[in-house]
Amino acid sequence: MGTLDGRVAIITGAGRGLGREHALLFASQGAKVVVNDLGGANDGSGSDMTPAQQTVADIKAMGGEAIVNGDNVADWAGAKRMVDSAIETFGDLDILVNNAGINPAPTTVSDMSIEYWRKMFNVNLEGPLRMAQQVAPFMRDNGGGSIVNIVTMAAYSGGSNVCAYGSSKAGLINLTKSMAQEWAPWNIRVNALCPGPFMTEMVAGAERVREGFIDMIANGTLMKRVADADEIVGPVLYLASDASSYVTGDEISVSGGMQK
Repeated sequence: MGTLDGRVAIITGAGRGLGREHALLFASQGAKVVVNDLGGANDGSGSDMTPAQQTVADIKAMGGEAIVNGDNVADWAGAKRMVDSAIETFGDLDILVNNAGINPAPTTVSDMSIEYWRKMFNVNLEGPLRMAQQVAPFMRDNGGGSIVNIVTMAAYSGGSNVCAYGSSKAGLINLTKSMAQEWAPWNIRVNALCPGPFMTEMVAGAERVREGFIDMIANGTLMKRVADADEIVGPVLYLASDASSYVTGDEISVSGGMQK
């Protein structure tokens, strides 16, 4: 028996990286999963699957249930379509993991444009707000649920090249606490998960253009290493499941001992 048997989950940004790990884990634990990722569905003219389609195919290969969604969390109508699709397909909605986020080419505070700043906040902070606003009424009327906002350890410390990214994620921590306070009477738990350095496509790409990048970020942890992507699964399962039934408004770091 899985710990999420019968639950329905939306995971944004689930085609790659940590989001894909969340999706595969939830499916293995009995959840029905909406795998959201930009460009989630191709036009059917080619043989290559998009990352979201590949994730769904892998879930189905293990005997799970999942659908692809290609809507954009940066769009109010897209957020609504995503939630409506989950409810129409599976008849329920218990878990939202706000994993989608962007971190374009690092820009210093001095050189940052207002367009860059607004784009970062539109996805990283307003995206989770849009999604949560869409799921909360359904959860309220159907016994409650769990919302997990994926943040970052960069939210706790300033940095010239990660100013917009870190600031948007710091705002998400505050928003998490506000949501938790407001929605506790509805039996909706809202928590934040703050990863440190994980081996993702983004990190691998940074190493290719900046040799020594992986060693540098590993040295920022007490464990002196970068985590494998599948090391995120235990903490996110804890927050999504009844194992954390008395936990809300909290922030849990998964960072190899990085200091907040």
